[in-house]
Amino acid sequence: MTTLNLPAPPRVDSSRQAQWDEARIVFPIYVALAKQLAIDIPVPPAKRNLPEKAELELFSQIQSWLDSMDQRVLVHELRHLLQMTTLNASESGLQALIQRHLRKPMKNNVDRDKIDFLLVQYFALCAPPKIYHKQIEPADVAAVMKPVLGEASLEPLPWCEPLERMIEALREFRSLRSMTKSDFIAQGRKVKESAGASFYQTSALLAFTRFNFLLRRTLIELMHADLIAVRTGLTQLDAAGVASLSCRNFGSMALEPLSKIKQAADEWKQPFQKEYTESTVTQAFEKLMGLRQDVELALEKAGLKSTTPAEKATRPDAFANSLKSPSPKPGAEPREAATPAATERVTENAELDFESCLEKIWEQLIATPPSRGRSMTTVKVGGARILMSSWEVAAFVTEDGPSAEDLRRAVVARTLVNTALEAAKETGNGTALDRALAVARVEVTRLQERVDVAKQAKDTEAAVNLGISTKRLLSALDEAEKL
Repeated sequence: MTTLNLPAPPRVDSSRQAQWDEARIVFPIYVALAKQLAIDIPVPPAKRNLPEKAELELFSQIQSWLDSMDQRVLVHELRHLLQMTTLNASESGLQALIQRHLRKPMKNNVDRDKIDFLLVQYFALCAPPKIYHKQIEPADVAAVMKPVLGEASLEPLPWCEPLERMIEALREFRSLRSMTKSDFIAQGRKVKESAGASFYQTSALLAFTRFNFLLRRTLIELMHADLIAVRTGLTQLDAAGVASLSCRNFGSMALEPLSKIKQAADEWKQPFQKEYTESTVTQAFEKLMGLRQDVELALEKAGLKSTTPAEKATRPDAFANSLKSPSPKPGAEPREAATPAATERVTENAELDFESCLEKIWEQLIATPPSRGRSMTTVKVGGARILMSSWEVAAFVTEDGPSAEDLRRAVVARTLVNTALEAAKETGNGTALDRALAVARVEVTRLQERVDVAKQAKDTEAAVNLGISTKRLLSALDEAEKL
């Protein structure tokens, strides 16, 4: 492990009170880390709401503990915590964490990787939507990161040129396999490893933030394209009566039940939450690409053809394009009463089921950044606009486990009802609405049981969140039943 002795950036206010104010901001994050890693916390639960002013003894105790935590916590542990909790949505918390680590006079490669990760998290949180889907330029990053890094020169650093070349190449990738063959993750790390103390130059930090964010965005888009292809293929195989699948490329020598393969594909919806290196990331992606190859071979053997092109979702604007109305078939005459918007809604509603609805919601959320200062997010499915709370969004894009699954099901059921309701109002046909209501009633019963389970387990956060989402589903049901 390399340790660098660097001059600390100047502190705007180096008083003890300023240090204590920062400690109070980061303390909840460190407490959550300590709980996650079973590390002792120096103060009892009743005293963890730190006072605005501290006596010298408490000040020294907390600062020493925070310093010790910095030494013990690894970057993948910090990543796991922030991606699994709402702590990731705290702009002030991320800013304080970044500045705390940047001020360390002696930094090792663990500190460097934490800073690298935290800068990207901050950018993802604070970047305005208008720049999120474009080819982000250095000036865009500098503007977003100014509260953390201050004014920065946009003059390119010669030794960061490899990052710029890789950013240009990112635009050309159309599949996950082509990207993994490029060894991009390893190349980016090589530039970072060779930087030494130069990594902490403000211009360099901006360059790495831009590169890492664009790399992550592209990986998610390409992974999503493979997931769409796998899910579509499995649906086709299921409809054709195929009960099992040979998964040699996925890593299994035996025939696997189709239901088990569907479960494996569903588990891929969550981003990486464990320790990873270039090797483990490559292995994980190889498994996904292998699964897609197995599915495509099974489709070929069954005389079926995949209906999902790999390129469908590999560029930022593909998410929006996937919601547009399909092009008319050659020679087909348009109906006089069908406007483009109506065509889109009718087409989507005709094909909408629980799984495809979940996919549409997830697709939009992955393509949309967290909005600073907002607790609600809107997605559009068919003719309906669905408001989602922060915990519901987290259940789709960052969290996993029983509670997240329950929240996803609650949102999908609500979406099915609202979408079918809008279609019924427009067409006068209530058949789809009746089906959606039947699904939603089953989900309400299930969700009410899950709320009770969470209460019994004294999981207050899950019980409250599930309870609110269940009430929203009930409200959607009541509204639809009035039609």
